[in-house]
Amino acid sequence: MEKYLTSIEDFNPEAIIIDAGTFPTSPIALRWLDLCDKIVCCDGAANEFVATRYTPWRIVGDGDSMSADVRVRYSDIIRRNPDQETNDQTKAVKYLAERGVSRIVILGATGRREDHTLGNISLLMEYLRHGIEARIYTDYGVFIPASGTRTFRCAPGSQVSIFNFGATEMRADNLVYPIRPFRNWWEGTLNETSAPHFTIHSNAPYLIFLNY
Repeated sequence: MEKYLTSIEDFNPEAIIIDAGTFPTSPIALRWLDLCDKIVCCDGAANEFVATRYTPWRIVGDGDSMSADVRVRYSDIIRRNPDQETNDQTKAVKYLAERGVSRIVILGATGRREDHTLGNISLLMEYLRHGIEARIYTDYGVFIPASGTRTFRCAPGSQVSIFNFGATEMRADNLVYPIRPFRNWWEGTLNETSAPHFTIHSNAPYLIFLNY
């Protein structure tokens, strides 16, 4: 399964954002750390991340969650953003976007706080509206924002969920169960692929969750 989700042909991120949620242990998610040299920690996420063998490229946030040790040791790579109208994940995305980065992997976006989890995931659609494709990788799968007609590679029999964000026309190829412009998020969950790829046709944005 790993080859379907981590290959450069499938997604070629320019940077990684580390959130302060539950850090993944799946090799599928962690492999990105060896493939991308721009790693941005969101504020307090740096406290745990610097204890690994990796060093962040930048630390972005308002600084309220960083330990005193991190503030001192990594002062040269800290980029403060006091904006209280956005969360630290969005501050990191904005920092990267201002430097021309539009393809981003996000790790540690889920877990610990369910409200933060929902917020972080829903923000993928906001980023997409600004031309940024950010994917969230967890221990169980990957969230992929998309729009229009898109084909996704996967192993046959993979579980996939589709969440509609305003489409009035929606259909799919190579899924076991037909889809439509769902009104409720739960209606598009627990589908299954029937080929090494599936295609979504839609006239508005949607969010895919593809299980490893």
